[in-house]
Amino acid sequence: MDKKNIKNTNLKDKTIIMRVDFNVPLDEKLNITDDTRIKAALPTIKYILDNGAKRLILMSHLGRPDGKIKEELRLNPVAKRLQELLGEPVDKLDDCIGETIKKQIQASKKRLILLENLRFHAEEEENDQNFAKELAGLAQIYVNDAFGTAHRAHASTEGVAHYLPAVAGFLLEKEINYLGKTLENPAKPFVVILGGAKVSDKIGVIENLLKKANKIIIGGGMAYTFLKAQGKEIGKSKLEKDKIDIARDILKKAEQNKVQILLPIDNVCVKEIKDNAEITLAGENVPPDLIAVDIGPKTVDNFRKALADAKTIVWNGPMGIFEMDKFADGSKQIAEYIANLKATTIIGGGDTAAAVAKFGLEDKMTHISTGGGASLEFLEGKTLPGIAALSDK
Repeated sequence: MDKKNIKNTNLKDKTIIMRVDFNVPLDEKLNITDDTRIKAALPTIKYILDNGAKRLILMSHLGRPDGKIKEELRLNPVAKRLQELLGEPVDKLDDCIGETIKKQIQASKKRLILLENLRFHAEEEENDQNFAKELAGLAQIYVNDAFGTAHRAHASTEGVAHYLPAVAGFLLEKEINYLGKTLENPAKPFVVILGGAKVSDKIGVIENLLKKANKIIIGGGMAYTFLKAQGKEIGKSKLEKDKIDIARDILKKAEQNKVQILLPIDNVCVKEIKDNAEITLAGENVPPDLIAVDIGPKTVDNFRKALADAKTIVWNGPMGIFEMDKFADGSKQIAEYIANLKATTIIGGGDTAAAVAKFGLEDKMTHISTGGGASLEFLEGKTLPGIAALSDK
């Protein structure tokens, strides 16, 4: 990694402003239902506080308030949980810029300060330079530890870095090292597993990884556009009609590059997607009145065989509608299988991370990315603005 990190930086007696990703899920009573993202930032927070920083100001977004103040999207529950996890008092402020905020920071007796939801200001997502300057004016060093938003050129992820020495936190650095190293020089055989609903989300990833992977396994809703491109019947399964030609083109390129593409050879199907739906197992061709919702047992066996000798596995996108227990088996069996392989296993954030967590296998994977969209763009080979803006070593 050629970007500076907090270990290359003198933090003593400095005020640090750090972008974190505390965009956590909340229930109707505004209780946090999953604090993984808060826990992921703790090593960087502790390091800064333990290495003589005068104070640490944290900034994050929560939900999509679209530039308006929404009471239910205030960061108060996050401040409460952070305080519990750290055992360190947190001063939660009611805004993120302005003279009052500056005065409150100066007057605060606490080392840890949490600013209010950045996206209460439309200027955050517009990467407004004056807004970025105001945030930068609160501190002397900027740390980015929010990989989940590194693909966005926002004021707090990209703008601030132009006005302060800008370095990576441990979480961001770990993401760059794992995803970057994997893409630059993966141990072979390198197998990519792609799933999820849409081909359109993954075209860039496939195009980029066709040059590097030995095998690409395709499941989930996106598989049916590929099967349609091969002339198979897919019933009422997920189809992106306008992507059939692209799928055909990808299959041809894979053949030219000697990359094996594996698709479902049997399918778990239902008449309608509901908990008590009656399941029908279909072969490669899905009957006209059915929807494929998961990969079948023959496909699971086939995919396992393809994964058996892998040294590096990158998985982005579940194999079926895993959120419903009845349709989670394909994703679960693949997750359990790769968890026990002697391979580097990288889980590409978002739904795949949620699936692995659902099956209780987080500890068995080498690396679980904290950014769905960011890890996808990274796998596409794109430069992420939040990383590009950091200071070079």
